[in-house]
Amino acid sequence: MNADDPPPPSVAWYRRPQLWVAVCSAVLVTTLGVVGKDRKSPGPLAAAHARVAELAGGASCSECHGGWFQDMSSACLDCHEAIESQMDDGRGLHGRLAEDRRACASCHSDHHGANFAMVNDVSFRKAGVPNVDAFDHSLVGFDMDGKHVELACTDCHAHAFDEVVPEGVTRFTGLSQRCAACHEDEHHGAFGQDCASCHVQESFTEHVATFHDDVLPLIGGHGGMDCRACHAEGEVHSLEVVAGNGSKPTARACLDCHDSPHGEAFVTRNARDSRTSLEASCVVCHAAAHTSFRDEALEITAEQHAASGFPLALPHDEVTCDGCHAPEPEDFAARYPGRDADRCAACHEDPHGGQFATGPFAQEGCVACHGRERFEPHGFTAELHARAALPLEGGHLGAACEDCHTVAHDGEPRTFRGTSDTCSACHEDAHNGFFDSRTQALEPVAHGDCARCHGATAFAQLVPESFDHTRWTGFPVDGAHEAEGCASCHASTAEPDAAGRTFGRVAPEHGELVAMHAGPEVGRSCAACHEDPHGGRFDAEGLPERYDEREGCARCHTDASFRDLSRGFDHGLWTGFPLDGAHGEQSCSTCHAPLRAPTTEGRTWGFAKGADCASCHADPHGGQFRERDAQGTLGATDCARCHQNTTSFAKLRFRHNWDSRFKLDETHAKVDCAQCHRPEVISGAPTFHYKPLGTNCTDCHGVGASSLRKDG
Repeated sequence: MNADDPPPPSVAWYRRPQLWVAVCSAVLVTTLGVVGKDRKSPGPLAAAHARVAELAGGASCSECHGGWFQDMSSACLDCHEAIESQMDDGRGLHGRLAEDRRACASCHSDHHGANFAMVNDVSFRKAGVPNVDAFDHSLVGFDMDGKHVELACTDCHAHAFDEVVPEGVTRFTGLSQRCAACHEDEHHGAFGQDCASCHVQESFTEHVATFHDDVLPLIGGHGGMDCRACHAEGEVHSLEVVAGNGSKPTARACLDCHDSPHGEAFVTRNARDSRTSLEASCVVCHAAAHTSFRDEALEITAEQHAASGFPLALPHDEVTCDGCHAPEPEDFAARYPGRDADRCAACHEDPHGGQFATGPFAQEGCVACHGRERFEPHGFTAELHARAALPLEGGHLGAACEDCHTVAHDGEPRTFRGTSDTCSACHEDAHNGFFDSRTQALEPVAHGDCARCHGATAFAQLVPESFDHTRWTGFPVDGAHEAEGCASCHASTAEPDAAGRTFGRVAPEHGELVAMHAGPEVGRSCAACHEDPHGGRFDAEGLPERYDEREGCARCHTDASFRDLSRGFDHGLWTGFPLDGAHGEQSCSTCHAPLRAPTTEGRTWGFAKGADCASCHADPHGGQFRERDAQGTLGATDCARCHQNTTSFAKLRFRHNWDSRFKLDETHAKVDCAQCHRPEVISGAPTFHYKPLGTNCTDCHGVGASSLRKDG
């Protein structure tokens, strides 16, 4: 049987220890009660306890000193729960005391009166704090330094030295060690609550990054930088994101923040040789401890230099770095312009003045024409010239280089690039610019517009089927012109002109050769070679210069013959006299009588007598309707006022009430016309009398007359 097992029922009651303990305790308590029945409190309570109703008057000692089964320390902690929590958790000053930290009365005695401070120097000395003013806050888990050391205790603990703290408040406990508990959070919670991870207690403007070495040591060029330089607001690596998301920051590669000035081939080869990624390959040459990318400790090997595209081989193997890379320029591109072994002009003076910096030989550079170890002699052959703008062929093969590539001014380089490859740059235009307007809208061709028709051997050599007379001159050679030879219009000259031309320029005018482009119509209008038999009548103002996409004589005539009017002739448009009605049924010769002999202009039809009716038709009214002008002078008769139908004069358009001075009322409208308009002989011809007639009643009706009209 174990010692802790209860005795069996057969054991006598007096042999049970639990019963004896209970009996002894009862006797002891009874004795103490009897003995202390008349005892009084050893002294008045401190003010903090005296104001508690349950403790006042000294009648409730057990509230502080414990009851039957409770000691004094437990009774204290019943009221001071926060202190008990510190002791249990090992926090605060009480939680860091020795094992007897629950002996409250040893530090905080009572019964010394209302003015006695229960928290005093003795209390702190017993807690291991000899000087309260120099209290080491690390005892309570707060490593206080910097600006906090300069603070007075009461700056944080307002009631630190009160003899009696106000009811409901604490003297030292209850404060938070979070920075935001005392300081306003300018980040508004975006960076979390661990302020000490970035700030120090000396000043908020001073920063630390205790965790940064795990990602990037802040040494060399990265040391002393402002945090925002790398962690700007609104970016994926902003302080708000890095410090606020609670995750561990990840390291960034050099190229995430710095632009690499190096060529792709250089970076790729160095990354491959060092077995690093392209983004992280910068550290092969640039160590973190370097203060800048130009750090004096930076070194580059011959192998790395070759990776730049410029192996340090002959003739550059003995040249110092400063010989090619001047240390003065701050700009990387100025110090390291990315030369290669064949870019001689990068270090050597260019005798050509940069003419070959672009063009077909720019990629090869000087070595396209010169050797890699010396510049002379050059090796520019006709085959290489073929890669230039003008291949050397035909008449150009026999020309010397200096004939085309000259020195414009003393001291200047000989001109190579910029020498025109067009024919007109060296040869005078034998056409006096005639074809310029015809080639402006065309796509450019090699060597200029001359090459559209002429070959490189000689100007007399034309490219087969290259000259379309219609296209180049605007004058199609067809119809009657096709039967003529070229000399009919281009008569040869005995002596060549300044351009060496003997081929004539269009047709003679006034017995002399005219310039091919003397005017817009010269060389392509009929009038340039033919007299106008119409005397310019069809070029009058108001008539169309172009008709049915044709102009000039071609508006009506064809190239086959001037007598060919197969294109039609709009008589109304061109003469102002439309051929409708009875006029449309007549032949041309009815109005335009054929001439026995042509005129000096070549005209074989006569002119019409006129455009008004009286020009061809007799006036049956004897001139009664001739109009008078403002001066009273008689003019022509406007037959169309009444006879608008051109089919027959018998078809009238006459409204008595509108077209005469006498309006027909109901009575007169029924009267026959002949009763007022009787036949008479007027101007020697019998006709009806229309005007002038009187309009008064007495002009027709005599006084007392029985007839409609008075005779004689």
